[in-house]
Amino acid sequence: MLMQDLEPLDPSYVQKILSRPPFVHISGVINVRDLGGHPSSTHPGKVTKPGFVYRSAEVAGITDEGKEQVRRLGIRKIFDLRSDTEISKYKAPLPVIEGVDLLHIPVFQTEDYSPEMMAKRYQLYASGKTEAFMELYSQILDHGGPAFGSILRFIRDHANEACMFHCTAGKDRTGIMAAILLKLAGVDNAVIANDYSLTRIGREPARAKIMERLSKEPLFASNNEAALIMFTCREETMLAFLELLDTKYGGVVEYIKNYVHLFESDIDIIRNNMFVSPDRVAEEDDTRR
Repeated sequence: MLMQDLEPLDPSYVQKILSRPPFVHISGVINVRDLGGHPSSTHPGKVTKPGFVYRSAEVAGITDEGKEQVRRLGIRKIFDLRSDTEISKYKAPLPVIEGVDLLHIPVFQTEDYSPEMMAKRYQLYASGKTEAFMELYSQILDHGGPAFGSILRFIRDHANEACMFHCTAGKDRTGIMAAILLKLAGVDNAVIANDYSLTRIGREPARAKIMERLSKEPLFASNNEAALIMFTCREETMLAFLELLDTKYGGVVEYIKNYVHLFESDIDIIRNNMFVSPDRVAEEDDTRR
């Protein structure tokens, strides 16, 4: 673990990165990114569709301006992967956004948030070891089938409607859902790992808020470094996860079949809905300019 992984980032650098793609500005929400524009290595000539699937941190603090920005982006569905326990503990309920359907689809159920379970989970996070993150990410895969299925079915059934999904910080559960989608589209592992690592920058504006929340947890109250380690977003962690997905779960398609219970035909539709030609991306970029 390198100390620069834990240090605050230069604010001007953070703002520079946040002001350009794949980051998207939604007032009151941090760590918002567009999963579009990534070329597929398995389907040459295709890229993931911009303005179609977004990832973020929790949306509880969204402002009225942010709600309008969500509508302008064409987002019609927001999926919340957080547990009931988190929503209650952090007093961060789902907001009401006119014209947008917000659906609560927790990866973990309330019983998964017992004090004993949480103590073990926090200890794994605090170690910062790749193996510990793999144990945590296996738990997310093992429990997340129904939640991830809601998002995948929406993409299958709504080729022209944008959606966004989030957890609390937009790092682990959100990062795994993003990786499943990008892997399904044939995006290179290095690109997926880079997307995951961008949360290091995306969460920076909320560093103080995150640390304040974690300081209330017994394990982190007297261990500031352990709290910071919990939010590291190293590329090698995601690369290890993608290997785990292949070796333990048989790859992304087999995972979706076995844990989400979708058929090959469903998966083909989801993949096709994720794609657009590079020419279309260039046209949309020109339109934005």
